[in-house]
Amino acid sequence: MSIAENLRSIKKEIPESVTLVAVSKTKPVSDLMQAYQSGHKIFGENKVQEMVQKWEEMPKDIQWHMIGHVQRNKVKYMAEFVSLIHGVDSLKLLTEIDKQAKKHDRVIPCLLQVHIAEEDTKFGFDADEITDLIHKPEYKKLQNISVQGLMGMATFTDDMEQVRREFRTLNRLFRELKNTLPQIAILSMGMSGDYTVAIEEGSTMVRIGSSIFGKRNYN
Repeated sequence: MSIAENLRSIKKEIPESVTLVAVSKTKPVSDLMQAYQSGHKIFGENKVQEMVQKWEEMPKDIQWHMIGHVQRNKVKYMAEFVSLIHGVDSLKLLTEIDKQAKKHDRVIPCLLQVHIAEEDTKFGFDADEITDLIHKPEYKKLQNISVQGLMGMATFTDDMEQVRREFRTLNRLFRELKNTLPQIAILSMGMSGDYTVAIEEGSTMVRIGSSIFGKRNYN
């Protein structure tokens, strides 16, 4: 199936209330343009440099989501245009995003990344750290960022019951956090292998790559 057909097929499966981020990392602009020409305008990248190159080449009505781990020294390169930063996992990173956003007279939307997986390799806050963060005076001073929700990645496993439990934990935290941050509306969880379970457990945004663009070549 073509990229456009893959997109159509996935969009039929997911509710209209769920945002689809087409994860285009490592894929050439020609592939992204096939998706764009079929009407899709939200792309996710995990390396700032690659995202900047694609942003320069492609139409300017695209929403670019940074879905990978962000190094603070790279924020300045995407601050002018990034639509949403998914993987925010420290106050230091939020402070840097705020600083760079201010230079462009922007408020940059962000998601706080929560560590829900049993693997140690994943980044993110735990529940207590998020509660601690949002009550810190330094956090309250930030005026050029807008925390719009949470993001999490489940353990990479075939055990879908474990994946479901992890997503459910994140949804519970999301609902509790709404009492303190009523503006939050995005719960970004679910990728190609587990997005159906994520949606059942309350996801409002899924990040799908290989099911749209095919397998990645990391060489």
